[in-house]
Formats: sequence, structure tokens, C-alpha cells
Amino acid sequence: MSQPPIVIIQHLNYYFGEGGLKRQILFDINLEIYPGEILIMMGPSGSGKTTLLTLIGGLRSLQEGSLKVFDRELRGASKEQLVEIRRNIGYIFQAHNLLRFLTAWENVQTALELHPDVAVEDYRTKAESMLKTVGLEQRIDYYPENLSGGQKQKVAIARALVSHPKLVLADEPTAALDSKSGRDVVGLMQQLAREQGCSILVVTHDNRILDIADRLIHMEDGQLALNSSISDPEA
Repeated sequence: MSQPPIVIIQHLNYYFGEGGLKRQILFDINLEIYPGEILIMMGPSGSGKTTLLTLIGGLRSLQEGSLKVFDRELRGASKEQLVEIRRNIGYIFQAHNLLRFLTAWENVQTALELHPDVAVEDYRTKAESMLKTVGLEQRIDYYPENLSGGQKQKVAIARALVSHPKLVLADEPTAALDSKSGRDVVGLMQQLAREQGCSILVVTHDNRILDIADRLIHMEDGQLALNSSISDPEA
């Protein structure tokens, strides 16, 4: 890779609980993610994939090891520093995390509110444009309760991508989508990676989308297996 990595993880360990209930979840994680790269992380449920994803996104506090995102160390970072880092990260959560009292476009707009360089009067135009891109132009003014599971996931994806982040962290982004919708969504991710130089880390069990990856990584019992190129027949 000619460009330096935007994520560097070194000797990361993570634990749940305290005292006699303390249990190690992640073991000596080492990983680098490069600009414009699409990584897919697979592994059994409970292996630590989502925990690692939330640590990279600054949604959990580091305990041991080093984790640098955009050349900034997350361990010991202040709330202000974490907010600055999160501005350049798009999150796609498995449970959607949409606000029930906001319409589809208003939910997408919340991502733009983190960016002081985006004019308030442009919020709706940008939000509607991204919703059209994911095929929800007929649902722009719908509330989450009136959307199907797949439509909610598309709103969440639009919210993650609308500000053209440098890094997208996606937890099972196609889980609630049919085959065609899933391909449309990952195609959009590929386009973003290519045109914006955005890096994407996807946690998935969906074998149908493995072909979009530049690398596959495998998590088992809190440990990362060796990285595999997607062209590697052993992958």
C-alpha cells in the first residue's frame, strides 16, 4: 500500500466485567486499514467482531494496547478529540438506531449536523439525495414505524454515507435486506470507496457480498486470524 494506514491497531486487549467476573473478549489484536480499502470481517457470533468495531469507532474506551484512527491515538483521548474523530466516521448499526420521532430524511440529516462546514439550508437536499440513491425516494417523509426492516436499514446506510466519511464501520449492513437490495447497498459502498477514498470495515455473515472485499479477516474466540486477499483461493 502506497498510502499510510488510517487505522493502526497494536496489541489491543479488551475485557468485560470486573474482579472475579472479568472476562477477556479480545486478545492481542493487530490490524491496519488503508485508504480506499474494503475489509470484511467474519466469524462466529460472540467472537468479538462488534466489540472491535465499536472500539475503532471510539464508541468504547480502550483498556490495553494502541488504536490510532486518522493518526490520532484513541486510548486516553478526550471527549472533544473523540467527537472530532467521529465526524469522519460513518456507522451502520445492526439494530438501525433510528430516532422514532424523526422522518427518514430527518434521521439522515442528523449526520450532517456534526459537520459545521455544511450549510443548514443544504441539509434536506443532501439527505433526500442520499435516500434516493439507496432507493427510498418514495419514503423520504415516513417515520421508522411505517418502514419495513429493510427500509430502516437503508435509512441507516444513507445516514452513514451522507457526509462522505473517511471510514465506514458497518455491522451486518445487509442482514435485513433481500439479495437485490443487499447488492445495491454494497455497490454503493464500493462506489464510495472508489470515488472518495473511503475505507470500509464490514462485519457480516453474508457470503453473498464477499466479492466486494479487498481483504477478508476472520475473528474467532477474540483473536484475528491471518489476513487473506480476496483473490486467495484459501479465502
